[in-house]
Amino acid sequence: MTERSPRRLRGHKATATCCIASRDRPGLVVTSGEDGCICWFDMRCKDVQLIMDVGEEPISSLCFKSGNEDIVYISSGKEVKCFDVHMAASWKPLESYTYNKEEINQLVCNSKSSFLAAADDSGEVKIIDVHQHCLYKTLRSGHTSICSSVQFLPWRPWEVITGGLDAKLVMWDFSKGRPCKVLDFSLPELKSSGSTGQCFNPAFVHALAVPEADMLDKLDKLCVVARGDGAVDVINIDLELAAMRSKSSTKPRKGSQSRLKDGSPNADVGNLDQNRKQRLHLDYSLGGHTAAVSCVAFSLFGERGKFIISGGNDKSVKVWDWSTYLDAREANGNSEPPLNINLSKKVNWLCTTPTESENLVICDTTKVVKVYSIS
Repeated sequence: MTERSPRRLRGHKATATCCIASRDRPGLVVTSGEDGCICWFDMRCKDVQLIMDVGEEPISSLCFKSGNEDIVYISSGKEVKCFDVHMAASWKPLESYTYNKEEINQLVCNSKSSFLAAADDSGEVKIIDVHQHCLYKTLRSGHTSICSSVQFLPWRPWEVITGGLDAKLVMWDFSKGRPCKVLDFSLPELKSSGSTGQCFNPAFVHALAVPEADMLDKLDKLCVVARGDGAVDVINIDLELAAMRSKSSTKPRKGSQSRLKDGSPNADVGNLDQNRKQRLHLDYSLGGHTAAVSCVAFSLFGERGKFIISGGNDKSVKVWDWSTYLDAREANGNSEPPLNINLSKKVNWLCTTPTESENLVICDTTKVVKVYSIS
């Protein structure tokens, strides 16, 4: 694995806040900034290809419309707007939605491009039906603080997963508007290991990443969690749900022991502890972050999903060959530390591209976007 000096993408007049990379057109990168602008970059060209001035407020998040990357959705303040790159000269949104009561932190589109999810400072998530141009559902009472991140689950078409600054990870059935499961990272069994040098911030959930649909044949149904205490957790969602169901279905009555039909003790009771062991906890003791992790992503280059990329407030980006940590743990061996990229500023966001070079895009707290080559 190699890392060279970064290429610098210039176009924003204020801090770059978010970046996304095209799947259909490798080398196309779109960024947003506090200047209210969207910049379109083609890695084959030297300069920015297009700057769309779409508002006066900072843009907090952006995403492509699934299946049509000429369409982008952006969140600015409490508003969601939709733009067509072919109509960029007018800077007039095709659609706009003002359902959120507080500032939006993340905006995502589901794989069938039928719903948007917008997570905001009130702790709520608005599910927007983009075909009917209306609010579909409000997800509330899952978080008691800011909802910082949201992701649709590509293998469960009616479910989303959210994370917040209440240290909770919530899995939702958004068709019913209610949680399926809540993981609380402030609980003792989910806290960090307390290894020397690990920061002592709360385990707030700052960002989430899930595999794309075409990664699922090689990856488990995972969720990667960027935590405020500097750790990155890799969680198998289906195992978590299965453990929850087994816990509820095998909960013994008072004075009794849970048993199978043949009279033997139910082994599922022990699966809860086994499930905790299967969670992967990447922290400072393994060469990880020493401050809050602000963003995470699965790699799109090479073998898709082979690496987990994390960026943090410690002014560093880590490239984790995460499956080797599972292998090392099972073999009671040691794994190689992650590739470390030192920056001069904190990381706001990052994404990866499906190209052999210039495949890691980083927005830090400056107006210049950095692009690294990881191979």
